[in-house]
Amino acid sequence: MKSRISRRKFLQQATAVVLGTALLPNTIYASAKNPYKIGVIDLMMLKRQKISALDLTHELGADGVEVDMGGLGNRDTFDNKLADPATRKAYLDKLKALNIEICSLAMTGFYAQSLAKRATYQQMVQDCIDTMKAMRVKVAFLPLGIQCDLIQYPELRPVLVERLKVIGKMAAKAKVTIGIETALDATGEKKFLDDIGSTYIRSYFNFSNALKNGRDLHQELRVLGKDYICQIHCTDEDGVWLENNKRLNMIEVKKTLEEMGWKGWLVIERSRDANNPRDVRGNFGANTRYMKKIFQAS
Repeated sequence: MKSRISRRKFLQQATAVVLGTALLPNTIYASAKNPYKIGVIDLMMLKRQKISALDLTHELGADGVEVDMGGLGNRDTFDNKLADPATRKAYLDKLKALNIEICSLAMTGFYAQSLAKRATYQQMVQDCIDTMKAMRVKVAFLPLGIQCDLIQYPELRPVLVERLKVIGKMAAKAKVTIGIETALDATGEKKFLDDIGSTYIRSYFNFSNALKNGRDLHQELRVLGKDYICQIHCTDEDGVWLENNKRLNMIEVKKTLEEMGWKGWLVIERSRDANNPRDVRGNFGANTRYMKKIFQAS
């Protein structure tokens, strides 16, 4: 009798587990199954704010795409086509049809523009946040860029901290995350983030920054830790594909990220073949296949 009861309880418990798992939100289940997702960037695929970038993302086999907010120049805000409701709907419909995601929105206009000096920076960031909410995107990329390089211009640190505190409050209100990229090493960037003091401002880590400055990539990741990194640009400077890069061992990177307990989007930015840099399908296709082989192999 005891064995029958034990077996019956076992079956009941097993059924409960299966049903419970089935009732979990898809995002949680997907996260447990595939802790890493692979993304590409519309700007780097020469399709800035073009809906055809979604078709190409799907064709390459990536899980999603980082969509740029558009040019900035001397405008008060970004030249953002996604501000148009009809364009947004077209994007959302195609994302659903292709079963891919927008992993992040990118304010790459700040690569060349100064966050410390632009008078309308709040309008710019708010436009991005409004687009994030409308497109159901949780992360935005904000590079501090050339004019706000804190190694070259350390005197800008106070104003950048104050402006990013303001941006942090804006992000907190919308419950979104702004991922910044700085020229600082991991220790410096962590201290910078602590000075800003907002959990809604995190590091959008870039492998290339560590590698080109001769830093230990794995140590940089460990210093920041999982809670300070929201997303990762997971490539090096242009030259060779990821699979041929002798200074970037992606298998070891995966081990480091697993040890840290970090999971999320790994977004392919560069690592294009220097002999054929404009071969979008060739470069991003090869790197996507390699990243999925390393990070998503069962």
